[in-house]
Amino acid sequence: MTNYLEQNKQRFLDELLDLLRIPSVSADSTFKADVRRAAEFVKDKLTAAGLDGAKLYETPGHPIVYAEKIVDASKPTVLVYGHYDVQPADPYELWKTPPFEPTIRNERIYARGACDDKGQFYMHIKAIEAMVATDGLPCNVKVMIEGEEEVGSDHLGEFVKEHKEMLRGDVILISDTSIISNETPSLETGLRGLSYVEVKVTGPNRDLHSGVYGGGVANPINVLCEMIASLHDEEGRITLPGFYDKVTDLSDDERAELAKAPFDLEEYKRDLAIGDVMGESGYSTNERTSIRPTLDVNGIWGGYTGEGAKTVLPSTASAKISMRLVPNQTPDQITELFTTHFLSIAPAGVSVTVTPHHGGMPYVTPVDSVEFEAASKAFEDAWGKKPIPTRGGGSIPITALFEKELGIKSILMGFGLDSDALHSPNESYGLFNFYKGIETIPYFYKHYAALKQ
Repeated sequence: MTNYLEQNKQRFLDELLDLLRIPSVSADSTFKADVRRAAEFVKDKLTAAGLDGAKLYETPGHPIVYAEKIVDASKPTVLVYGHYDVQPADPYELWKTPPFEPTIRNERIYARGACDDKGQFYMHIKAIEAMVATDGLPCNVKVMIEGEEEVGSDHLGEFVKEHKEMLRGDVILISDTSIISNETPSLETGLRGLSYVEVKVTGPNRDLHSGVYGGGVANPINVLCEMIASLHDEEGRITLPGFYDKVTDLSDDERAELAKAPFDLEEYKRDLAIGDVMGESGYSTNERTSIRPTLDVNGIWGGYTGEGAKTVLPSTASAKISMRLVPNQTPDQITELFTTHFLSIAPAGVSVTVTPHHGGMPYVTPVDSVEFEAASKAFEDAWGKKPIPTRGGGSIPITALFEKELGIKSILMGFGLDSDALHSPNESYGLFNFYKGIETIPYFYKHYAALKQ
């Protein structure tokens, strides 16, 4: 298999670059045809990799791609999950090279979706291809790649419920997370959940002249900023009543284990070009970004933002707000708490609406399972050292649904880096990581097949 991987390295990369050229932005209807084109591309590559029955399953949104290879019904089955949709690339002017014209520089692929998640799920297709081509596939494999992860996977849940028998397996393998560094591999053992809302503050019934009306009526932008500022106290804690009621603190031993992950605070600050870090008092930066819940503004707008000056007092102001959740918090509960509180703090001079967008449950995977052991051994084979268990700060909402509907756990076997600039301009993915992932994944199948006997 090693020879096969080496002989086909350039083709694997060329195919990924072709996939990255497709602007499969699920959040923007302008790209609907491109999203479908990406789905067709994935379907064709699954067939070329030797999987059977590759097909697009239609949904009210974007299609789901599915294929499988059943080598022996008595052997364990791995279900691979990924997503071919990507985040919007805006603002385009901040990209050094066009986001959908993948460019390789300094041994990295720069393009929207390079790491999240095209580069990562495509590693699985190529690893499966290599195993099939060399008669080295020791497990059954099913592959499901969706096109709505970046907008909440609204239709995947119904698809899973309707196709439980087709999707039946023993473990779900997901590469949509990161490692500590290329020198220090790691396996994420949990993800935060998500509650995402949009808020709108409305004041006067039209935009007003700020000289004639300023000081006499509420300015929705000023009001919105004050309301948002009140959502954290001086200790960095979130002020929503009841927000922390179900949050369970990790034990000292558990926090000590997480603290074993290498972390250079000064390098962290240099990488982000910031003078200092900030967050909830009493917790390290790694803990704040993984095991603690958060509330952040993701976008804010209102009034005049064009060139030059326009002295306007705006009629409305809006913001998008996301809350990352930890085990025992649920998106429905937190969304309700936020809505109740945000409406209650609005002054009489404005009206407020809160519109929920999407959410997802937190997820924790056990480290004492044969599935986790197989993943750990796979990294050890490829890197020559055991991976460090970590907690991820991001969210993959479908993981909790998989466990609920299919009754199986997910292994978060990611190969990205925190510096890959996910969701940001100049997203990238290392060539080392892409090829190392393809090398590592077959080891998982090897160890899993042996451990499940």
